[in-house]
Amino acid sequence: MAERYKIMSDPVHGFISVPHGILSRLIDTPEVQRLRRVRQLGVGYMVFPGAEHSRFGHALGAMALMQESVRQIQEKGTVVSPQEVEAAMATALLHDVGHAPFSHTLEHALIENFEHEDMSRAVIVALNDRFGGALDIALAIFDNTYERSFFHELVSSQLDMDRLDYLRRDAFYTGVIEGSVGVDRIIKTLRVHPQEGGAGSRVVIDAKGMYSVENFIIARRLMYWQVYLHKTVIAGDHLLKAAFARVRRLGSTVDSGSPDLGFFLNQSWSAADVARRDVREAFCRLDDSDVLYSLKQWARGPDPILADLSRRFIDRDFPRLMFLDDPPDASALAHWKKLTAEWMVSRGLSEPDEALANAAYYLAVARSSHSAYKRKGDPIGVLGRDGVLRELSEVVDSSALEALSVPVTKPYVCGPKEVVTS
Repeated sequence: MAERYKIMSDPVHGFISVPHGILSRLIDTPEVQRLRRVRQLGVGYMVFPGAEHSRFGHALGAMALMQESVRQIQEKGTVVSPQEVEAAMATALLHDVGHAPFSHTLEHALIENFEHEDMSRAVIVALNDRFGGALDIALAIFDNTYERSFFHELVSSQLDMDRLDYLRRDAFYTGVIEGSVGVDRIIKTLRVHPQEGGAGSRVVIDAKGMYSVENFIIARRLMYWQVYLHKTVIAGDHLLKAAFARVRRLGSTVDSGSPDLGFFLNQSWSAADVARRDVREAFCRLDDSDVLYSLKQWARGPDPILADLSRRFIDRDFPRLMFLDDPPDASALAHWKKLTAEWMVSRGLSEPDEALANAAYYLAVARSSHSAYKRKGDPIGVLGRDGVLRELSEVVDSSALEALSVPVTKPYVCGPKEVVTS
């Protein structure tokens, strides 16, 4: 008798069962296999040595959590058809298929005014055509047009399978134990309200799971400031984006490196172009190796600025980032810009008359901001034993959530170590 599923071993969630059929076929597509070559944390692997994990592992993890979540919802009395289970798992598997190389770092460097969800949708549409409409329900769930609205919340909300997987997975691979999340208990306490799961239905948690969810939100705050918004990660992001900006500035005078990368760097594309077949197919051929190959080519090229930026990224010779108490004033900005220009001239990176303009490749003044929990718009609901649905912060006996719902903003300056001194 033929096996009805195959088993994949995941270091985070254990064994993952993948039913034969559309899910196995989706995993084997080039679009999903490409995710093996896109790092989950972008530049993060240069800060956390163990963070070599890929978007592929995250996609499988989100799919596995979706499978278990739907099972728990069914056990609590919400009827879900086999077709809906399959569609929900497919949506979780494909939710990040539109990520650019180095994940979020280059999302806006290739296509203007673009979010990776735009490309994910375009890819899902193309796969649906290829598989003869087998992803109709999955696409509706992704678009939040499916009549049973709770399915979309399992894919995109403050307590979705994406977040539950990436927090646990990223904490595991970075070794940041503060990010550890009790995913199993959270999933055990999920339910649909109203139970029938019709239009307007939501994913909520039983009251007994509220402390696990509170810990999840706290862990999310810690992971953002310790990992995702780590100052060295941000510095690496600026360096990589500066190299891409320089290539665009040089235009046809520089070899674009990887041909597929050149497709995006040699002309301007916007979010409106994502539906184009040539744009989608070129994007789906890109991965981290295209970027690294191109950087190695540029590091040996004739332009001193591009060569230096590329060499610095390859060798992990990152700029220094310093968080500030307050946003800098105009005089501070002018001072840093002047010092950066002088530094570039002294290093032979720029002619004196162009140095002030070129300083923008090395000096960045911006801010990081994060809010761990949004009480308005997309709150987490807790269903009490009395059958009353309340917002999470109303029932936890702690002031932590109140503080975690307030955005934290940190201004910073990023530039050459000789210029930005602590």
